[in-house]
Amino acid sequence: MSLTNIAPTADLQALDAAHHMHPFTANGALGAKGARIIVRADGVRLTDSDGTELIDGMSGLWCVNIGYGRHELADAAARQMRELPYYNTFFQTSHVPALKLAARLAELAPGDLNHVFFASSGSEANDTNIRMVRQYWALKGQPQRRTIIARRNGYHGSTMGGGSLGGMAAMHAQGGLPIPDIVHIDQPYWYGEGGDMTPEAFGLARARQLEEQICALGPETVAAFIAEPVQGAGGVIIPPESYWPEIQRIVDKYGVLLIADEVITGFGRTGHWFGSQSYDIRPNIMTIAKGLSSGYQPIGGSIVCDEVASVIAQDEFNHGYTYSGHPVAAAVALENLRILEEENIIAHVHQTAAPYLATAWGALADHPLVGEAVSRGLMASLALTPDKETRARFAGEVGTVGYICREYSFANNLVMRHVGDRMIIAPPLIISTADIDELVARARRTLDQTLAHLQREGLLKTAA
Repeated sequence: MSLTNIAPTADLQALDAAHHMHPFTANGALGAKGARIIVRADGVRLTDSDGTELIDGMSGLWCVNIGYGRHELADAAARQMRELPYYNTFFQTSHVPALKLAARLAELAPGDLNHVFFASSGSEANDTNIRMVRQYWALKGQPQRRTIIARRNGYHGSTMGGGSLGGMAAMHAQGGLPIPDIVHIDQPYWYGEGGDMTPEAFGLARARQLEEQICALGPETVAAFIAEPVQGAGGVIIPPESYWPEIQRIVDKYGVLLIADEVITGFGRTGHWFGSQSYDIRPNIMTIAKGLSSGYQPIGGSIVCDEVASVIAQDEFNHGYTYSGHPVAAAVALENLRILEEENIIAHVHQTAAPYLATAWGALADHPLVGEAVSRGLMASLALTPDKETRARFAGEVGTVGYICREYSFANNLVMRHVGDRMIIAPPLIISTADIDELVARARRTLDQTLAHLQREGLLKTAA
């Protein structure tokens, strides 16, 4: 039975409201409004239950790197389901898709990241990382090294562990987060927090907060530092060029493990296989998910360096998931990696799509509402402001203007997300220059409509 438009949209919305609890949503308000029901997708476009086509400027949730409608991945899943639909990797067993995928990831990952612990999501993988780094130090005879330092407004998932590592205040306000022995330093967000400092000086200052925190806690108590090469869910916060070299110097100096959360930046998003390569970062562990399977199957994991893996191997690691290295997910991921490589998709990002987007998106900086228009690879953001010269915030609750802009964007059939009063995109890596032109044209129309709305409603005011 096909699920494509099985009922009128209103009926589907009512069914959704009656039974389906959405993530990161005020479900009562959405139920009253009605969700947009997506029924098909191909390339960079989605189709809803009314037959309207949208440009997916967010690759689903940063994940559909090779685009929608790739039948090769469906075929890979079907073949694996017929041969071995499931088996676990507990009980001293393995299976071909998991071991082949681990080997392939070891080939692709930089440095000595040669070992993979599989999960079903980035959230699970970051929970694994907490357990793994603490067990590593315990086996090294330093069990007091338990504290993990992360960044405010970083995002590392929404489980108890991942949500604690993340530094989002709204998440920490619910459910007793963060768990103990996780502390946060400030993010490298020059546009919003840099004041009169140059980006270079600001990047160094924010990186040196890590050293200050390590020294305040005592280096003998700090297990690891975790960060995204580019903050994604925090608003596509691109660090100043001075930031990551200083971070690398600090973790090297104090022997602190570095965890690069590559859930968003991995598998081509920044124009390299991994964001760590874009910034010359040398992580001890990389968190992966999303683009690993282009979202076609749930899969994630931790790619671990030789030193950490060899120490963990000395004792039983009492950790794991029912679906770690699920054979169908692993088979799909392998096919996805083949397509990324054989179709030169990452080269397309690096050589064509990213430079073109940088120019086209950057041109939006001339709009009266836009304070900055920046991109790295195929992830980009706009900072909305009532005063371009001072980089001022809007009066009223943060995110009010961003939400208005997002609603106009959806009405213009462009999926563009808002984070506070920043608008962000991360389209599929296969996007063409013609598609970029159309995406940017819809974004400009959205900005025009948002500006008119703010002027009409008297909302174009600067915060005191």
